[in-house]
This record gives sequence, C-alpha cells and structure tokens, in this order.
Amino acid sequence: MTIRAILTDIEGTTSAVSFVFDVLFPFAAKHLPGYVREHAQEVAVAEQLDAVRAEAGELTADTERVIEILLGWIAEDRKVTPLKALQGMIWAQGYKAGELKGHVYPDAVEALRRWHALGIALYVYSSGSVQAQKLIFGCSEAGDLTPLFSGYFDTMTGGKREAASYSRIASATTHQADEILFLSDVVEELDAARSAGMKTCGLVREGGDLAGHPCVKSFAEIDPLTL
Repeated sequence: MTIRAILTDIEGTTSAVSFVFDVLFPFAAKHLPGYVREHAQEVAVAEQLDAVRAEAGELTADTERVIEILLGWIAEDRKVTPLKALQGMIWAQGYKAGELKGHVYPDAVEALRRWHALGIALYVYSSGSVQAQKLIFGCSEAGDLTPLFSGYFDTMTGGKREAASYSRIASATTHQADEILFLSDVVEELDAARSAGMKTCGLVREGGDLAGHPCVKSFAEIDPLTL
C-alpha cells in the first residue's frame, strides 16, 4: 500500500528532547506561578484550573495549592491534559515575546517540506497540547512550518501507547491506517501504531534499536515512496 500520509511525534523525532526538557519545561515552571495568579479569573485559564482540581481530587484547592500541584506535575513530567494546556498558554506568551524559538532538526525541516511538495499529507501526534505543537512549528528556528501540516493530535485523542488512539487518528483523516507512516523514537508508541495497522519507522538519532521496527538516524534516510 502506498504511503499517502505521515504522522510524526515531536520529542526525539522532529525536535531534540533537550529542547523540551532544558528549555520549554523550565520556562513554563518559572513563569507558571505568576501567569496563573494573573490570569486565574479568565475563562480559559479558570477551566483548566478546575480540571487540575478534578484530576488531583482536590475540588476546593485554592489558587496557590493548584500552582503547587502543577509544579509537582511538571517535576514528574506528568502527561496531564490541563497542565499541557496551561503550559501551552505560557509558551505562547514566550514565543510571542520572542523569548522562545521552536527547535526542529534541519533534516526534519527539509524532509517535511519535500514530502509536502510531493502531496503527502502531514500530521502531528504529541503528548504536548495541539497549541504547543503549533507553537513549536509556527515559531520555529526555520520559520513558520504550520502550512505544511494537515492536522494535529494530542492526548485528547488518547494515550500514545494505545492502539485505539492511532485508529481514531486514521479515522479523523481521509486515509486508511495502512496508508499512514508513523514516526517516533518510542518503541511502545510504534508498537501501538502498528497494532492499529499503520506503517512505522523509528528515529534513533543517538543510535540504538527499536525492536521490530525499521530505524533511521535522520529524516534524510526516510523514503516513504519505497516503504
């Protein structure tokens, strides 16, 4: 079956893991307390704070306690939807101010542009919120890459290690699962995508092996037309 769409992860795949852990997360942790205090009464922020209370099982938590919970989740790298949403809001402010620039590997930039020119539909699936995904690609060091993508998916679709999530993504596109190539650096994600019928390719930029999946060190090595 011909590959007609490519679904890509971000961390460790299109972008350096260090950008997320050494730049984005510290930026969010530093600015989160002040941001939440300043914007807590705004509807979009208040909704996420209520979601934090519900997730933590502390429905009466005041703003300072919610901030404490959020900082704890950041330290634990928890994949919690309201945290991701709030981080996205904080990062948006940072990108707008020019304090942040999204990191995308040059080989990924070149390949994404080439694939788009060939008519291959491109999608993103990351544990980061859709907003955060659009910021990384929209405010990247290589410029605005968002016109290359046909859609974005985050944890609202489901866990990245669950086959059902990839089935939902396939259903949300105009493609059959076996027409979609999924790129990731995490073997459990690749396993889940394959279980849903997608083709897979692992990124091992620092070397290594993702058992049972074709692996490359660079996007330059991927030729979707021959897979």
